[in-house]
Amino acid sequence: MSVEQQTEAVQTAWIYSTVQQFTKRHPAFTVGGLRHQIFHAETNELAKSGAIVRNGRRILIKEAAYFSWLESQSSKGVK
Repeated sequence: MSVEQQTEAVQTAWIYSTVQQFTKRHPAFTVGGLRHQIFHAETNELAKSGAIVRNGRRILIKEAAYFSWLESQSSKGVK
């Protein structure tokens, strides 16, 4: 595998985080706020976006998909 292929593979790899890990990495978000969004994932389209993955009781956040979903939510409020 060439260096270019390795770089491309790293760029397309998903980064999964638990709620705790996500809030440590991104302090602008709180545990309670994320859990609220996850609880309402069916109505706020978070589940549809593919940003959360449930593995048993553990909830993982797919960071790139979460931020895409967040951007789409902010544009809904603008008229």
